[in-house]
Amino acid sequence: MDVGQGRRRTALFAALAAASVALFVLLWTAAGGSSAPAPGGGSSAPDEAAAPGADSRVPAGREALVDNPLYDTGRLAPLPCPVPDPDVEDPASMERFLDTVADCLDQAWSTQFAQAGLPYDPPSRVFWTEPGSSPCRDYPSEAGAFYCRTSQSVYIGTEDVVRKWQGETNGAVYASLLAHEYAHHVQGESGLLEYYHERRGRESGRRAQNAWTRRSELQANCLAGAFLGSVAVSYPLEERDTAAVLEDAEATADRPDGAEEDRTHGSQANSRAWTERGLEGQSPGSCNTWTAEPALVQ
Repeated sequence: MDVGQGRRRTALFAALAAASVALFVLLWTAAGGSSAPAPGGGSSAPDEAAAPGADSRVPAGREALVDNPLYDTGRLAPLPCPVPDPDVEDPASMERFLDTVADCLDQAWSTQFAQAGLPYDPPSRVFWTEPGSSPCRDYPSEAGAFYCRTSQSVYIGTEDVVRKWQGETNGAVYASLLAHEYAHHVQGESGLLEYYHERRGRESGRRAQNAWTRRSELQANCLAGAFLGSVAVSYPLEERDTAAVLEDAEATADRPDGAEEDRTHGSQANSRAWTERGLEGQSPGSCNTWTAEPALVQ
């Protein structure tokens, strides 16, 4: 091989390598790989909009939002879910508590998806005590908890959430937080997140994007409430527990004096109302925020 031919071949390999890197970056960006935490609220918007699988049973497009098969499945029907109160000062106790609640969430939503005729894989769980990294973001996270669609995992800091919630000892608040992040997985598995991210991404302004985010977050509030209401027989929420969950819904909502560009989780009144609606309705059909009047998702 002469020198000129060798140089041409080297240049060709370099061009192919550059093209491969560019294609990887393009596909990663399209999947939401560079998404950042949404501002405001107690938990962030769900990270990553991974494309749905080839399973034709999973709805796509607007149907996934407004006419999802999950909405017709009626009340959640979980098995008994006896949950011990956590010792919030002991990370191991918090992890046992969260694992127990997550087991109940796995069973409840697996059953619900089966009733809807939809495939379902429960999310993985990462309950951190040390810093780490997910495909979506590093942790500790300002929110204390988040859902990453790329890894299909729920992430919660067992010490961080206690600090963020100022040492709250009522386990129902942490169960509600876990159920909220888990609800983003439910949205993803039902085909909803894909279209939501697509439509949100088409909006050119921050306010218009936030309008979509609020509907997603308020639906997650409602789905969390639906789960907590459905397990009330074996994990009873006393009046003080329900009050704590609803007060937390208000506390993690958008601040009344916050900038419009940061309003991603809904008003205090709407955050509480959708959580309460889930607690009472105990069904996905109670939580269709996508067809709700604008005033109910502000």
